[in-house]
Amino acid sequence: MKNRIIALSIVGALSAPLGASAQLAYASNEKDGTISVIDTAKDEVVASIKAGKTPRGMAASIDGKRLYVSDQKSNALRIIDLATGTEAGVIDLGESPEGVGRSPDGKWVVVAIEEDHQVFFIDVATGRIAFRVKVEGENPEHAVFSPDSKWVFVSAEESQVVDVIDVEARKLLGSVRVGKRPRGIGFTPDGLRAYVACEIANTVYAIDVPNRKVLAAIPAGGRSNGIKVHPTGREVYVSNGADGTVMVIDTATNTVKQTIKVGNRPWNMALTADGGKLYVANGRSNTVSVIDTATRKEVKQIKVGEQPWGVLLPGGH
Repeated sequence: MKNRIIALSIVGALSAPLGASAQLAYASNEKDGTISVIDTAKDEVVASIKAGKTPRGMAASIDGKRLYVSDQKSNALRIIDLATGTEAGVIDLGESPEGVGRSPDGKWVVVAIEEDHQVFFIDVATGRIAFRVKVEGENPEHAVFSPDSKWVFVSAEESQVVDVIDVEARKLLGSVRVGKRPRGIGFTPDGLRAYVACEIANTVYAIDVPNRKVLAAIPAGGRSNGIKVHPTGREVYVSNGADGTVMVIDTATNTVKQTIKVGNRPWNMALTADGGKLYVANGRSNTVSVIDTATRKEVKQIKVGEQPWGVLLPGGH
């Protein structure tokens, strides 16, 4: 009966009362094994989906019908049918899967596998693991596609490098040396630059993608980790877990121009498609902060499940 209640809640959330232009956001709550569904028009939780034991990384199919969720304790990728809020499949993975990414062309879903030091590539068309790439860095956490789907940048917690995978060649191309404990990664829309937050270094590194070299090291706050790039490419947002803040970086100068107070231990983030709102998972507040990117102010904190790890907006950034 519990699964039926969840399914009915999701159907209701996706129906006419929210309006045709409504967009839903998803917050993965790693402690209680749920995903909170947020109506971004009202900034309220409208449903909850059960997603294994420890849901963390998420990606949506290009048509927005399925959600791919890494279940860290189960060593699995769970596929959620978003029309019903029920599980549509499970893919067995290596030990301790973390970040999940989907290629902009919709062909691939990738999962960073921490203990195996690999990235698994899943063919969306077949729903099967197509190949795996061993990376140089230990404990990879995030695997993020470039806008043209040609490269995957991989950050690894126990390293000081960002590994670069050539998708077509299906192999490791090289790496870029950065600071200690690289975490979140984001590309500018033109794909020419990537920004990487390094948690122990408390620094964000701007990387020249074509030449695979560091352009700038930008001082950030304590335990900098999450990264999101505005769709205009003019601003980069970095969450600082120890400080409870989000910093705004000006990409023209690679300097911090504003700091915004949010909840406790802000982690992974998501932007609406138009870049108007930034959603921030506050792991120790059990909330998601909503930031108005025009005013650069927090406008609301939404109560979600226990220990949110990240937020996803299908069709967003």
